Amino acid sequence: MAGARHKNQLKQSIGSIYANFRLIFAFCQLINLNMTHIYHSTLIKQHPTLPARVMKFITPHGEVMTPAFMPVGTYAVVNYMTPQDLMRSGSQIILGGNTYHMLCSPGMEIMEAVGGMHRFMSWHQSMLTDSGGFQVLSLSKNGKLCKIDDKGAHFKHPITGKIIHLTPATSIQTQKSIGADIIMAFDECTPEEGGRDAATAALQRTHRWLLESKEEHEKQPLSKYGYHQALFGIIQGGSHRDLREESAEFVVNLNTDGIAIGGEIIGFDMQKTAEIIDWVRPLLPEHKIRYTMGVGLHPQDLIDVVAKGIDIFDCVAPTRNARHGTLYCGEIVEHNGWLSFAKNAENGRILIKKSIYAKDDNPIMPHCACYTCQHYSRAYLHYLFKAQLLAYCHLACIHNVHVMQAVCVKMREILLVKM
Repeated sequence: MAGARHKNQLKQSIGSIYANFRLIFAFCQLINLNMTHIYHSTLIKQHPTLPARVMKFITPHGEVMTPAFMPVGTYAVVNYMTPQDLMRSGSQIILGGNTYHMLCSPGMEIMEAVGGMHRFMSWHQSMLTDSGGFQVLSLSKNGKLCKIDDKGAHFKHPITGKIIHLTPATSIQTQKSIGADIIMAFDECTPEEGGRDAATAALQRTHRWLLESKEEHEKQPLSKYGYHQALFGIIQGGSHRDLREESAEFVVNLNTDGIAIGGEIIGFDMQKTAEIIDWVRPLLPEHKIRYTMGVGLHPQDLIDVVAKGIDIFDCVAPTRNARHGTLYCGEIVEHNGWLSFAKNAENGRILIKKSIYAKDDNPIMPHCACYTCQHYSRAYLHYLFKAQLLAYCHLACIHNVHVMQAVCVKMREILLVKM
């Protein structure tokens, strides 16, 4: 009897140990899962004489090393490029799906049914999406399409005519349905026309909406699909130094995951963009990602803002320029410890429609490693463009995005290896 009792006790002890082991194992898995799902950023290397640096940030969909250019997929697609094209170009992160446009079509019911933007467009790396704030600026210029008040923007659906209320709360909720890794606080993109009064009004709304965006985000920091999302605040203030500094201090004090610099002038006027960065950079924490919204009209623009301490940037220009026949052509040149994009063609680009390229057997850009330059000539691209064939758009977009990413690769290389 004693032996049987001892065996039973031994079995119970083994069972208890096994159960505890399973609990510990499950707990460790949960910790590991949660850690991989939490966004964080780290300063890796600083240029010895410039504010330029390399940052690393982790999202639930991968690791990104900066400087990093984000191709823009306004309508859940980077025009004429597949996810495979983007990865071959060196793209680590994209701006995928504009909040306003995704609300209009396909709508959040469909977005949630398919499991979010990553699955919808088959992009499984990191993704940022915007808040719809730029549409507040662009559409509000036509009072019939959009009206703004202190609660938000009220759009008229372009097809159904239904009124869409885009507020800090609905913008954040929509971005949770989209499921991007980095989401933006709802803001009013500051117009340059209207002077100081317009800039002040936009600043006050942006700050109020940032508080409401943060409150909504903190109710549930995860996307609808269970992934942690990072929230970035946006510095506004137009071309006014005191407003920019006030806005930078406000955003920094709210301790958002990253910090963006927005406004109509950013990326449009690069001299002023650089000046604004210099105003606010001393106020920004070193360990957080800095994002200039809408920068990337030309490869040199990326070099210029990184030299000022910026980490990430996005722009529709590379693919838009490509579709309209403007192809980047230059050479990434190192001098005095930094880089420039030497313009060995017409202002660093070629206009492929010109007849001088009809018989030109050279690639678009000497020494370019993109698929297009490795396989096709200017003459072929000229022919495709003049014939209005869709193959032109595909090949042209591959080239322009590749050039932007090649500039980023070279900047990372000079910072990590040569400094």
